[in-house]
Amino acid sequence: MVGIDRLLSKSLDTVIRENLGARTVQKIENRLVEKYGVTLTESIEQFQKLDSVLREFFGSSADGLENKFLKNVCEIKLVNGEKQIYIENSSLTKIILESFGDDDKKKILGVINGDALIISEIIEKCDIAQTSGYRKINSLIDDGLLVPSGYVSTADGKKV
Repeated sequence: MVGIDRLLSKSLDTVIRENLGARTVQKIENRLVEKYGVTLTESIEQFQKLDSVLREFFGSSADGLENKFLKNVCEIKLVNGEKQIYIENSSLTKIILESFGDDDKKKILGVINGDALIISEIIEKCDIAQTSGYRKINSLIDDGLLVPSGYVSTADGKKV
């Protein structure tokens, strides 16, 4: 679930900092580095590590905190027997809307739709400029809307 973790991590990072305060967050960050060698944002992407440290500080109350943090970002609701995700966080909403509002990014997301492709294939199928295509694909990866699934070595030794 690397993609969804990355997509939610930036928003959750902000929510955690707002809810816990600077001193508590600093103590948690120090413990994460000491115990696992990761930052707060990295620990959100590897949630077991953050959960472990939150339990050290808050005990069984960590469950309530984690639920509160997540509800400030998104919520899953059952409507007419179907699960729907409601995005509560404005920065996460902005990332998604900007990605689907950009014609090239929208093409990229449409072409991939569950298929693993190398970047050059994506750019070719979308018929977009190579330079901006690479930039937009990397942006989608950074935002968590695309997930890299591995690398292929070319004849000249480059990894794509």
